[in-house]
Amino acid sequence: MTQAQAVLEAERCLYCYDAPCATACPTSIDVPSFIRRIGEGNLRGAATTILDSNPLGGMCARVCPTENLCEAVCVRNTQEGAPVLIGRLQRHAVDALMESDRPQVFTRAPATGKKIAVVGAGPAGLACAYTLARLGHNVVVFDARPKAGGLNEYGLASYKTPNDFAQKEVQWLLDIGGIEIRHNWKLETTSQIDALRQNYDALFLGMGLSTTHQLGVAGESLQGVQDAVDFIATLRQTQDLSTLPVGRRVVVIGGGMTAVDAAVQSKLLGAQEVHMVYRRGKDNMSASTAEQEWAQTHGVTIHHWLAPVEVLGANGHVNAVKFARQTLVNGKPTPTGETETFEADTVLKAIGQQLGNPVLEQAGLTLSGGRIATDAQGTTNLPGVWAGGDCRAGGLDLTVEAVEHGKQSAKAIHAQLLRA
Repeated sequence: MTQAQAVLEAERCLYCYDAPCATACPTSIDVPSFIRRIGEGNLRGAATTILDSNPLGGMCARVCPTENLCEAVCVRNTQEGAPVLIGRLQRHAVDALMESDRPQVFTRAPATGKKIAVVGAGPAGLACAYTLARLGHNVVVFDARPKAGGLNEYGLASYKTPNDFAQKEVQWLLDIGGIEIRHNWKLETTSQIDALRQNYDALFLGMGLSTTHQLGVAGESLQGVQDAVDFIATLRQTQDLSTLPVGRRVVVIGGGMTAVDAAVQSKLLGAQEVHMVYRRGKDNMSASTAEQEWAQTHGVTIHHWLAPVEVLGANGHVNAVKFARQTLVNGKPTPTGETETFEADTVLKAIGQQLGNPVLEQAGLTLSGGRIATDAQGTTNLPGVWAGGDCRAGGLDLTVEAVEHGKQSAKAIHAQLLRA
């Protein structure tokens, strides 16, 4: 958006009392307040309002499904079918601040002398660390990757985060002071958790989901078949995209945002045909309608009610995928007996991730559905240990929700440390 476009869009806002858009935001951003400031030309003030509630407001403006959250309940949307473009206005304000000479608008509280360990430098871990640092605590973040950011750095298509925005946002978070990140640290033993609990005043777990689900069909190990998250991670760390191989005929299996990212990115890299295949119907896809339309406008063909039954190949390399046509029987997808085969020299699997780290249960953490069970503030069954983000049970697997998890756990940790 240009400044003039932003002001015109801001003037569409009705500045509702008890605004439904703010209620729909997982991080409770005061949407009318920041939009009013944009209308007044006060972008710094608008960004301050956003980042006070959501320290990763810049990235969330890029990837948050606003059409399903704040914009879905916008009064302009319910009355006219055309919501105020809240996400784009948020990005406009935060980007202006990040590009300014003094991007850091907050200062740390006086030092408390307390030290907290955070495992995972993704959205949940970074939000937790930043909130604790603002409150005067010292934080050490342990992460398995060479760069901080988690899925923001390794799991989002390049077209969503150009100009290395993920790292610029990480640097903004670190500029508050009091945060140290230790890279290439992997959680592999229960003794590591024991040591963190003993050596720090509190521990927050925000390591995300480390393993991906498998198709469980013949031919899955053929060359040319890989996880979509690994494909995107490699893409994000490749400086010269012309050196990144991509098939001429790509089949992406899955119906979520990762599948859309992998499919669109494949098309942008030069794939001639890209098929995105999902085992249920359009309404069951976790990718938003806007994401699905984005894929289609970039030449991706989306297929529904097809489940993979075999990956076909020759000379050790994939050359096609066979799918079984599905229909609902008593509410359950059931094969009809019909099959369909798509030629492919690249197959990208995007059928979900799981926690996959046995150390957590071995350390005594209670799991629910394979993820860490917590209360609303992220408190686990282990004293002094909190958890949030995708590794926490019962969530929506959204970046904005992970940020809120980290923020709320930080406030709970702060409150407990004050009582200690």
